[in-house]
Amino acid sequence: MSTVLEQLRREAEEPTHADWSSPRTATWFVPGRIEVLGKHTDYAGGRSLLAAVDLGHTVRAVERTDRELHVTSALAGDPVVVDLDAPARHPSPPGHWGGYVRTVVERLETNFPGRLRGAEVHVTSTLPLAAGMSSSSALVVGLALALLDLAGVADEPPFATEITTDEQLGEYLGCVENGQSFGSLAGDRGVGTFGGSEDHTAILCGVDGALVQYSFCPVRREREVALPAGLSLVVAVSGVDAEKTGAALADYNRISLAAREIVTRWQQATGRTETTLADALATGPAALSRLRELVGEDSPLTGRLEQFVAESERIVPAAALALEDGDLTELGSLVDESQAGAETGLGNQVPETVRLQRLARELGAHAASAFGAGFGGSVWALVGRADAADGADGADGVQVGESAEGFAEQFAEDFARRWLAAYREEFPEAGARATTLVTRPGPGAHRLDPEE
Repeated sequence: MSTVLEQLRREAEEPTHADWSSPRTATWFVPGRIEVLGKHTDYAGGRSLLAAVDLGHTVRAVERTDRELHVTSALAGDPVVVDLDAPARHPSPPGHWGGYVRTVVERLETNFPGRLRGAEVHVTSTLPLAAGMSSSSALVVGLALALLDLAGVADEPPFATEITTDEQLGEYLGCVENGQSFGSLAGDRGVGTFGGSEDHTAILCGVDGALVQYSFCPVRREREVALPAGLSLVVAVSGVDAEKTGAALADYNRISLAAREIVTRWQQATGRTETTLADALATGPAALSRLRELVGEDSPLTGRLEQFVAESERIVPAAALALEDGDLTELGSLVDESQAGAETGLGNQVPETVRLQRLARELGAHAASAFGAGFGGSVWALVGRADAADGADGADGVQVGESAEGFAEQFAEDFARRWLAAYREEFPEAGARATTLVTRPGPGAHRLDPEE
């Protein structure tokens, strides 16, 4: 499959509509993502192990003759209307999905003034919302791709000057969401989260059938690891929403601001200019000891520092190598350590996600962890047999399929039923809202033919 930038540039050169009197159209599929490992590491310059999934948003945009954007969603009853000549007028109320729409429009209008086209945009989705699978970032990416596609700016400066790879596009769209500048493309207010570009990178750069390891600030691809066909990822949505609004937004930003505070203390004490934890650690072997001195007795900062160091510097690369080597026992131990770091170092877990992780391991998952921003959301579990082959025996020696993929799917669905039943028994209120899904790594965002 061609890269996202190649697709954008091809469509800019050869717009896909029946004739020049027809309105331009652009339709994109934008997947959600599973953060296998890399909890709150990206904005601190750290590493993550990621997978795009086979669920996501489909964003279809049809050009209008005026400068108005009308956006509707199958998941939301009320449409969002934006005047492209005054996008900041009539802002959406806090927590409304229209805030993401307006954030994207305002930033693109700032960076590419006058180039956006009015459009009818409709969003459909197979992705669970507020489940930690980046439904909000997928919306940002999908809207941006559709609007950039219609505008046809991918081959023109400043876009073509500043954004030359899909990874850079992911970094730019992360800046759209968090409000930071990207090169000469000036920042705006964003949506209020102090996050990074992990989600946007996974959404754009996911690989079918494989996990991808990235480091951030800037985005750098480090490794791709195939997930054996006999293994599946089962996701349990806890029933506790992982919203990035209100008190949850403040909790999320608290973790991000702790990383910033550690770097600020480093800069003040050393006179150096590193802007991320990863860069500070990379200055030399004495850096970690110095950082530990600087956080001192400050318990939240100590927990944040130790969680980042363990997760980014050791757990993520070691887990990728364990999976590559087929050592699922070692992988499970490393992921358990990552989960413990989230509980004690980040303090972003709730009883429901903690218990879901433990239940998954008790039921035989090779590895399991909460993922995403935390404070609710979901837990993934890796299940199946890495050596599953045609005619492989399932649990209790039962023949479960004619292929590794068939075995994996049936095994995973059975695991999901048992996992959900056990969770509902212990958490009946949240369990009544809980769901499960079975997935594998899928491709990144891609353009669809108008008929699809």
